Amino acid sequence: MRIIRGKYGRRRFDVPHNITARPTTDFAKENLFNVLENITDFEGKRALDLFAGTGAISLELASRGCAQVVSVEMAATQANFIRSVKEKLGEESMKVIRGDVFRYIATCREKFDIIFADPPYDHPRFAEIPELILGSKMLKPGTIVVIEHSARHNFSRLPGFREQRAYGSVNFSIFEIGESPE
Repeated sequence: MRIIRGKYGRRRFDVPHNITARPTTDFAKENLFNVLENITDFEGKRALDLFAGTGAISLELASRGCAQVVSVEMAATQANFIRSVKEKLGEESMKVIRGDVFRYIATCREKFDIIFADPPYDHPRFAEIPELILGSKMLKPGTIVVIEHSARHNFSRLPGFREQRAYGSVNFSIFEIGESPE
């Protein structure tokens, strides 16, 4: 796994073989961050990475200057890997929560500037996730929400939809919360 840019740019970490997550490809991640850099400045922002997997997105957000990055991951192996990389880097802005994303969304009252979600494509509740996030208390005016998904999903009807980008088999739906989030 590689961090593309920022203070940890070009750093590589070996992902353990027993991790079952499907990491976002470097190609897709690099292109997504190019798009996001044209929408927002990461410096000083509060970010949330749901279904954090290997932590690739969390680490990219921290590397690019986010003041706080919360990574939520249910699997112990993945959460422990993210913690180990965080410790190797000495990155104080990162907080790793090993827990259920659905419970986190329902109970979290913190507000974030950037929310990224990369659920397993075969998750039985996959189609609900964007609406759960967009209806949560975690949003504020200007929050950017990114959902990673396969081509078979189309979330363009949801409020705040800005655009969909496809990089190979990876799709990102990007939302921007208006002045009065629900």
